[in-house]
Amino acid sequence: MGPIPLQRDIVQRSGAVVAGQGDGPRPVARTSLPGIPQASAAARRFVRAALADWAGLGLPSAGEFGERLTDDALTVASELVTNAVVHAGTTVELLLRLEDSAGPDPAALVLEITDHHPARSVRDGRAERPDPAEYGRGLQLVATLAESWGITYRTGLKTVWARLPGDDRYGLTDDAPAADGGSRRRSPLPGGILTPAAGPAARDDAGWAGRGGLSFLAEASGLLAGQLDEDLVAATAGPLLVPRLADWCAIWLESDGGGPAAAPRLAGVWHRDEARTELLRPALEKEPLRLPGSVGTGPVPIPWPTGATAARGDGTGAALAHRIISGGRTLGAVLVGREGTDHIPDAVAALLADFVRRVGLAVGAARAYTRQATISRILQRGLLPSKVAEIPGVTSALVYEPGDDGVVGGDFYDLFPCPGGRWCFVLGDVQGSGPEAAVVTGLARPWLRLLSREGFRVGEVLDRLNRLLLDDAMEAAEAAALMVAAAGGQQIQGTQTQDGAQSRFLSLLYGDLVPLPDGSVRCTVASAGHPLPLLLRPDGSVRPAAEPQVLLGVVEDVAYDSQSFDLVPGDSLLCVTDGVTERRSGRQMFDDGDGLARVLAGCAGLSAAGTADRIKRAVHAFAERPPDDDLAMLVIQVDGHTDVRGSSAGE
Repeated sequence: MGPIPLQRDIVQRSGAVVAGQGDGPRPVARTSLPGIPQASAAARRFVRAALADWAGLGLPSAGEFGERLTDDALTVASELVTNAVVHAGTTVELLLRLEDSAGPDPAALVLEITDHHPARSVRDGRAERPDPAEYGRGLQLVATLAESWGITYRTGLKTVWARLPGDDRYGLTDDAPAADGGSRRRSPLPGGILTPAAGPAARDDAGWAGRGGLSFLAEASGLLAGQLDEDLVAATAGPLLVPRLADWCAIWLESDGGGPAAAPRLAGVWHRDEARTELLRPALEKEPLRLPGSVGTGPVPIPWPTGATAARGDGTGAALAHRIISGGRTLGAVLVGREGTDHIPDAVAALLADFVRRVGLAVGAARAYTRQATISRILQRGLLPSKVAEIPGVTSALVYEPGDDGVVGGDFYDLFPCPGGRWCFVLGDVQGSGPEAAVVTGLARPWLRLLSREGFRVGEVLDRLNRLLLDDAMEAAEAAALMVAAAGGQQIQGTQTQDGAQSRFLSLLYGDLVPLPDGSVRCTVASAGHPLPLLLRPDGSVRPAAEPQVLLGVVEDVAYDSQSFDLVPGDSLLCVTDGVTERRSGRQMFDDGDGLARVLAGCAGLSAAGTADRIKRAVHAFAERPPDDDLAMLVIQVDGHTDVRGSSAGE
């Protein structure tokens, strides 16, 4: 075994290198966040909740931490999580730790933000940047707010930490004096953004260069990142600017995919005098604002438009425009104006530039989500049957709810007639989601229909489908799908095998039904790595109706077995995907302790539709949050009125 890698700490306190902290017991809160734009807002919610919980427990001692420390903690967490997501793109761990006062040192709050890509350096705000819209203030902000900060490198990990002291410097009240002898007030926005009072006469522009501006940007990042529609991003951005930074503003958005000839559309206009908004809008709509790429990301002075000045204004002012960019592409422009002045102060212009960068990131993320959701809906419609077959003497009920993440899911279903008086049913779940899952679903369902109609028995159908999933033809089909997705700007996700090939695991429940003259139905079924079907008898007894077997696409030489049994009038067969059985509430899953069977037992006497509805409601009620996985279930119930004479199934 090689030498253990040494831990290297870079610790800064007023420019000096000092020792690390002790390891005594401290209150600690930690969470893990996905590497997505919404992580910043989630980090702020987590920090706020943790501090509130500790305050409720009397930690730390009353009076040591004030609102100012909360604002700074939210700001540091938001910016460093954003930094980690943008530059590392991995899952981010956030840890909070309270340190008790010791000697002359006051109590302190320590934040640690860890990512899993230490090869990428943390941006400090001074390095050259290929696209300024992609970056926040990073360690420049940490150095401003923290008493001390540092970077810890470990094997496979990089942690940025900051120590915020809890002395009386954080006792800022709502009416605390500003630097110029005036006063500041706290904004009604969530988190208590420290902002100058509204209106041109009351503005403290110097205050925006310090903590007020940093807190504003951090809060704005969280609010903007939570929007998944570009118009909602604009609707959120406008009220953040007016009247805090400007007397009015307007936001234009370029059409997504409309080409260079398409004029940008005016997404919104805001004026501190609401009566002037509708007067300003026509003047701005006459000449859509489109800034040339040569102006870069800096502010561009714009002539004062007609209708911009409120009745009490003097008719003049200064207007600046910024390009909205993301990933090197121009997405629109933001125009702001201030009355009664011939220029906008540098501190405010710099803050506006930082704010517009965040608008660009939010608009870019919203457009990517919209494109992905649109593609997913189109794929989903094409991958699922338009209707399911009706079987003589059998009533069926189907529930299908795709996950709410906007990505095409891997669950699919089918119920179709076959020659020989048979009806086949399928419930499958492809490993993963997105283009890879769509490829497997798009090929597996027609393959199943083809094999079924060729007369292969249930086990033989699974044998052949397993070999097809392992065939090189699937690799070519997947490669083509991935190329299409990459060309469309989608994020490609999936699980790879050890040799780098894309995995194509498929859990499948497949069977056929043959109505018999006596009113019963012969059912033959096989389960390949899928939740087992459950048979409900009229007396309320429940039992599994198949034996577990290995997933499809895993083992090359495998022979799948099937089980046959008769469904008599009143019997119900329940088939579900793991979106039902693995629905989570904390550490518990819905099917723990045969939870699904217990719910099904209470469905005796219900119709197929009633059974499906009761189970669906139980799954939703199992946890407070909505299901985040695809949910599919099929209920097959024999009603005893089978007439197989003259059946034309499969013809």
